[in-house]
Amino acid sequence: MDRMSCMSVQPAAAPAPRFKPKPTPETSHFWEGNKIGQLRLQRCTQCSHTYFPPRPFCPRCACRDVEVYQASGKATLHSYVISHMPAPGFTPPYSIAVVQLQEGPRMMTNVVDCPQTPEALELDMALEVKFERIDDEITLALFRPAKDGA
Repeated sequence: MDRMSCMSVQPAAAPAPRFKPKPTPETSHFWEGNKIGQLRLQRCTQCSHTYFPPRPFCPRCACRDVEVYQASGKATLHSYVISHMPAPGFTPPYSIAVVQLQEGPRMMTNVVDCPQTPEALELDMALEVKFERIDDEITLALFRPAKDGA
């Protein structure tokens, strides 16, 4: 057998799937909201502090009387890095971003639907939520440049 016959061309392997978050009782409202296109946050009924990520008590005053509400889905780009490293479910380059939600909290996410370059990803740029369904259980809240620029 010659050397070339051992070097058969193999089809490209499908990219590994993205890691999926595991909802908990404390985060279920967030994941259920994402499924129906609502970005949900929590707010303390005692001190009015809005926070993310979800938890059963206010991180500011420790009050357990908190409410869930639908956020606007508007944000600004606070910080980001552009990764050129392969990762399950991602095709480089891709952004790993922290967005400042209009309601106050910051959220780690990805910015999509724009070039993944420093010229396109400007700090403080206006963003809006975009929901991406992964499967029947998980829909992710990602962000894209706001269509109206605000």
